[in-house]
Amino acid sequence: MSVLTLLTDFGTQDGFVGVIKGVIWDICPDVKIADISHQIKPQNVMQGAITLSRVAPYFGNRTVHVAVVDPGVGTQRRAIAAEIGNQFYVAPDNGLLTLLIEDAEEKNLPIKIVKLQNAAYWLHDITSTFHGRDIFAPAGAHLAAGVSLKELGEPINNPVRLTFPQPTKTMTGWNAEITLIDHFGNLRTNLPVEKLKEDVKIRVIGHEINKLTKSYGRRATGDLVALTDSGGYLEIAVVNGSAKKKLGAKTGDLVEVILNG
Repeated sequence: MSVLTLLTDFGTQDGFVGVIKGVIWDICPDVKIADISHQIKPQNVMQGAITLSRVAPYFGNRTVHVAVVDPGVGTQRRAIAAEIGNQFYVAPDNGLLTLLIEDAEEKNLPIKIVKLQNAAYWLHDITSTFHGRDIFAPAGAHLAAGVSLKELGEPINNPVRLTFPQPTKTMTGWNAEITLIDHFGNLRTNLPVEKLKEDVKIRVIGHEINKLTKSYGRRATGDLVALTDSGGYLEIAVVNGSAKKKLGAKTGDLVEVILNG
Protein backbone atom coordinates (compact mmCIF):
# COMPACT_ATOMS: atom_id res chain seq x y z
CA MET A 1 0.00 0.00 0.00
CA SER A 2 1.40 3.40 -0.99
CA VAL A 3 1.93 6.36 1.35
CA LEU A 4 1.40 10.02 0.49
CA THR A 5 2.20 12.96 2.76
CA LEU A 6 0.83 16.48 2.78
CA LEU A 7 2.56 19.68 3.84
CA THR A 8 0.75 23.00 3.32
CA ASP A 9 0.12 26.46 4.72
CA PHE A 10 -3.65 25.94 4.42
CA GLY A 11 -4.48 25.60 8.12
CA THR A 12 -7.39 23.38 9.09
CA GLN A 13 -10.21 25.91 9.40
CA ASP A 14 -11.51 26.23 5.85
CA GLY A 15 -11.76 22.76 4.36
CA PHE A 16 -8.90 23.09 1.87
CA VAL A 17 -7.08 20.08 3.31
CA GLY A 18 -10.22 17.98 3.17
CA VAL A 19 -10.75 18.87 -0.48
CA ILE A 20 -7.26 17.80 -1.55
CA LYS A 21 -7.60 14.54 0.38
CA GLY A 22 -10.86 13.88 -1.42
CA VAL A 23 -9.15 14.44 -4.78
CA ILE A 24 -6.32 12.08 -3.83
CA TRP A 25 -8.58 9.29 -2.59
CA ASP A 26 -10.81 9.56 -5.65
CA ILE A 27 -7.78 8.79 -7.83
CA CYS A 28 -5.98 6.37 -5.49
CA PRO A 29 -8.49 5.00 -2.96
CA ASP A 30 -6.02 2.76 -1.12
CA VAL A 31 -3.30 5.32 -0.44
CA LYS A 32 -2.46 6.12 3.17
CA ILE A 33 -2.26 9.89 3.74
CA ALA A 34 -0.01 11.33 6.44
CA ASP A 35 -0.25 14.99 7.41
CA ILE A 36 3.22 16.46 7.99
CA SER A 37 1.82 19.92 8.76
CA HIS A 38 -0.83 22.34 7.59
CA GLN A 39 0.36 25.08 9.94
CA ILE A 40 3.27 26.41 7.89
CA LYS A 41 3.05 30.20 8.15
CA PRO A 42 1.20 31.57 5.11
CA GLN A 43 3.51 31.95 2.11
CA ASN A 44 6.59 31.00 4.19
CA VAL A 45 8.37 28.83 1.64
CA MET A 46 11.56 28.68 3.71
CA GLN A 47 9.74 27.27 6.74
CA GLY A 48 8.04 24.73 4.51
CA ALA A 49 11.35 23.67 2.98
CA ILE A 50 13.04 23.22 6.36
CA THR A 51 10.11 21.27 7.78
CA LEU A 52 9.84 18.99 4.75
CA SER A 53 13.58 18.28 4.72
CA ARG A 54 13.53 17.30 8.41
CA VAL A 55 10.51 15.00 8.15
CA ALA A 56 10.81 13.28 4.75
CA PRO A 57 13.80 11.06 5.66
CA TYR A 58 11.65 9.23 8.20
CA PHE A 59 9.30 7.92 5.50
CA GLY A 60 9.93 4.81 3.47
CA ASN A 61 10.87 4.11 -0.10
CA ARG A 62 8.53 5.42 -2.79
CA THR A 63 6.61 7.69 -0.43
CA VAL A 64 4.99 10.57 -2.33
CA HIS A 65 5.25 13.98 -0.67
CA VAL A 66 2.85 16.69 -1.84
CA ALA A 67 4.01 20.09 -0.58
CA VAL A 68 1.98 23.23 -1.27
CA VAL A 69 3.25 26.56 0.02
CA ASP A 70 2.55 28.52 -3.10
CA PRO A 71 2.50 32.33 -3.01
CA GLY A 72 3.03 32.30 -6.80
CA VAL A 73 -0.12 30.30 -7.60
CA GLY A 74 -1.70 31.44 -10.86
CA THR A 75 1.52 33.02 -12.17
CA GLN A 76 4.20 31.71 -14.52
CA ARG A 77 5.95 29.76 -11.75
CA ARG A 78 6.36 26.13 -12.74
CA ALA A 79 4.72 23.16 -11.09
CA ILE A 80 7.14 20.25 -10.69
CA ALA A 81 7.44 16.65 -9.59
CA ALA A 82 10.69 15.03 -8.57
CA GLU A 83 12.23 11.72 -7.66
CA ILE A 84 14.94 12.44 -5.11
CA GLY A 85 16.73 9.39 -3.81
CA ASN A 86 13.97 6.84 -3.33
CA GLN A 87 11.04 9.19 -2.72
CA PHE A 88 8.77 11.36 -4.86
CA TYR A 89 7.85 15.02 -4.41
CA VAL A 90 5.19 17.25 -5.98
CA ALA A 91 5.44 20.99 -5.37
CA PRO A 92 5.53 24.46 -6.87
CA ASP A 93 8.94 25.33 -8.26
CA ASN A 94 9.71 28.02 -5.69
CA GLY A 95 12.50 26.49 -3.62
CA LEU A 96 10.46 24.12 -1.44
CA LEU A 97 12.71 21.24 -2.50
CA THR A 98 16.02 23.09 -2.14
CA LEU A 99 17.33 21.35 0.98
CA LEU A 100 16.28 17.91 -0.23
CA ILE A 101 18.02 18.45 -3.56
CA GLU A 102 21.19 19.75 -1.90
CA ASP A 103 21.27 16.83 0.53
CA ALA A 104 20.85 14.35 -2.33
CA GLU A 105 23.65 16.04 -4.26
CA GLU A 106 25.97 15.76 -1.25
CA LYS A 107 25.15 12.05 -0.94
CA ASN A 108 25.30 11.40 -4.72
CA LEU A 109 21.71 10.19 -4.75
CA PRO A 110 19.75 10.19 -8.02
CA ILE A 111 17.65 13.28 -8.77
CA LYS A 112 15.02 13.46 -11.51
CA ILE A 113 12.75 16.49 -11.91
CA VAL A 114 9.97 17.13 -14.40
CA LYS A 115 7.77 20.11 -15.14
CA LEU A 116 4.12 19.15 -14.70
CA GLN A 117 2.72 19.48 -18.22
CA ASN A 118 0.49 16.49 -18.86
CA ALA A 119 -3.01 17.73 -18.07
CA ALA A 120 -4.33 14.17 -18.25
CA TYR A 121 -3.08 13.85 -14.67
CA TRP A 122 -4.75 17.04 -13.39
CA LEU A 123 -8.36 17.85 -12.65
CA HIS A 124 -10.38 18.91 -15.69
CA ASP A 125 -11.09 22.46 -14.54
CA ILE A 126 -8.00 24.41 -13.43
CA THR A 127 -8.45 27.53 -11.34
CA SER A 128 -5.85 30.24 -10.87
CA THR A 129 -6.04 30.12 -7.06
CA PHE A 130 -6.06 26.45 -5.97
CA HIS A 131 -3.40 24.44 -7.78
CA GLY A 132 -3.05 22.34 -4.62
CA ARG A 133 -6.40 20.79 -5.49
CA ASP A 134 -6.30 21.06 -9.25
CA ILE A 135 -2.70 20.06 -10.11
CA PHE A 136 -0.51 19.00 -7.17
CA ALA A 137 -2.93 16.65 -5.41
CA PRO A 138 -3.95 14.74 -8.55
CA ALA A 139 -0.35 14.50 -9.78
CA GLY A 140 0.73 13.12 -6.41
CA ALA A 141 -2.18 10.67 -6.35
CA HIS A 142 -1.27 9.36 -9.79
CA LEU A 143 2.34 8.84 -8.67
CA ALA A 144 1.05 6.94 -5.64
CA ALA A 145 -1.11 4.84 -7.97
CA GLY A 146 1.97 3.83 -9.98
CA VAL A 147 2.16 6.35 -12.83
CA SER A 148 5.80 6.95 -13.76
CA LEU A 149 7.41 10.34 -13.24
CA LYS A 150 8.18 10.73 -16.93
CA GLU A 151 4.47 10.54 -17.77
CA LEU A 152 3.82 13.76 -15.88
CA GLY A 153 6.01 16.07 -17.97
CA GLU A 154 9.34 16.94 -19.53
CA PRO A 155 12.61 16.79 -17.55
CA ILE A 156 14.16 20.00 -16.22
CA ASN A 157 17.54 20.58 -14.58
CA ASN A 158 17.19 24.09 -13.20
CA PRO A 159 14.76 24.04 -10.26
CA VAL A 160 14.45 27.23 -8.25
CA ARG A 161 16.70 27.17 -5.19
CA LEU A 162 16.46 29.24 -2.05
CA THR A 163 19.51 30.57 -0.24
CA PHE A 164 19.35 29.50 3.40
CA PRO A 165 21.26 31.31 6.13
CA GLN A 166 24.35 29.44 7.28
CA PRO A 167 26.16 29.70 10.63
CA THR A 168 29.36 31.72 10.43
CA LYS A 169 32.63 31.06 12.25
CA THR A 170 33.87 33.88 14.48
CA MET A 171 37.07 34.50 16.45
CA THR A 172 35.37 33.13 19.58
CA GLY A 173 32.90 30.59 18.22
CA TRP A 174 29.87 30.81 15.96
CA ASN A 175 27.11 33.19 14.95
CA ALA A 176 23.92 31.24 14.32
CA GLU A 177 20.39 32.28 13.43
CA ILE A 178 16.92 31.28 14.58
CA THR A 179 15.37 29.50 11.59
CA LEU A 180 12.24 27.90 13.08
CA ILE A 181 10.01 28.48 16.10
CA ASP A 182 7.93 25.45 16.96
CA HIS A 183 4.52 25.00 18.58
CA PHE A 184 6.06 25.10 22.06
CA GLY A 185 7.93 28.34 21.44
CA ASN A 186 11.29 26.57 21.18
CA LEU A 187 13.84 28.38 19.02
CA ARG A 188 15.56 26.14 16.50
CA THR A 189 18.80 27.43 14.99
CA ASN A 190 20.85 26.58 11.91
CA LEU A 191 23.92 25.47 13.91
CA PRO A 192 24.59 21.70 14.14
CA VAL A 193 25.54 20.79 17.69
CA GLU A 194 28.27 18.50 16.33
CA LYS A 195 30.27 21.71 15.88
CA LEU A 196 30.09 22.40 19.63
CA LYS A 197 31.05 20.94 22.98
CA GLU A 198 29.08 21.12 26.21
CA ASP A 199 31.25 23.91 27.66
CA VAL A 200 29.91 26.84 25.68
CA LYS A 201 28.35 30.21 26.39
CA ILE A 202 25.30 31.25 24.36
CA ARG A 203 24.00 34.79 24.00
CA VAL A 204 20.57 35.41 22.57
CA ILE A 205 18.47 38.59 22.69
CA GLY A 206 20.08 40.01 25.82
CA HIS A 207 20.22 36.71 27.69
CA GLU A 208 23.13 34.38 28.39
CA ILE A 209 23.18 30.60 28.80
CA ASN A 210 26.36 29.11 30.26
CA LYS A 211 26.28 25.56 28.91
CA LEU A 212 24.31 22.97 26.99
CA THR A 213 21.88 20.77 28.88
CA LYS A 214 20.93 17.21 27.93
CA SER A 215 17.13 17.53 28.16
CA TYR A 216 14.36 19.85 29.33
CA GLY A 217 13.65 17.83 32.48
CA ARG A 218 17.16 18.28 33.85
CA ARG A 219 16.44 21.93 34.63
CA ALA A 220 13.79 23.77 36.66
CA THR A 221 10.55 25.08 35.22
CA GLY A 222 11.08 28.53 33.75
CA ASP A 223 14.82 28.09 33.12
CA LEU A 224 16.19 29.30 29.80
CA VAL A 225 18.21 26.42 28.37
CA ALA A 226 20.21 25.44 25.30
CA LEU A 227 20.19 21.86 24.06
CA THR A 228 20.27 19.65 20.99
CA ASP A 229 16.95 19.44 19.15
CA SER A 230 15.65 16.22 17.60
CA GLY A 231 17.32 17.10 14.29
CA GLY A 232 20.76 17.65 15.79
CA TYR A 233 20.70 21.46 15.82
CA LEU A 234 21.16 23.96 18.64
CA GLU A 235 17.85 24.88 20.26
CA ILE A 236 16.96 27.56 22.80
CA ALA A 237 14.02 26.72 25.05
CA VAL A 238 12.28 27.57 28.31
CA VAL A 239 11.51 24.55 30.49
CA ASN A 240 7.72 24.12 30.53
CA GLY A 241 7.40 27.51 28.87
CA SER A 242 8.00 29.46 25.67
CA ALA A 243 11.36 30.92 24.70
CA LYS A 244 9.58 32.85 21.97
CA LYS A 245 7.46 34.68 24.55
CA LYS A 246 10.19 35.05 27.17
CA LEU A 247 12.68 36.57 24.71
CA GLY A 248 10.33 38.17 22.19
CA ALA A 249 12.18 36.10 19.60
CA LYS A 250 11.55 35.82 15.87
CA THR A 251 13.14 33.95 13.01
CA GLY A 252 16.30 35.62 11.81
CA ASP A 253 17.42 36.69 15.29
CA LEU A 254 21.11 36.23 16.09
CA VAL A 255 22.35 33.52 18.43
CA GLU A 256 25.99 33.99 19.47
CA VAL A 257 27.90 30.90 20.58
CA ILE A 258 31.20 31.34 22.43
CA LEU A 259 33.47 28.32 22.75
CA ASN A 260 35.15 28.13 26.15
CA GLY A 261 38.73 26.92 26.38
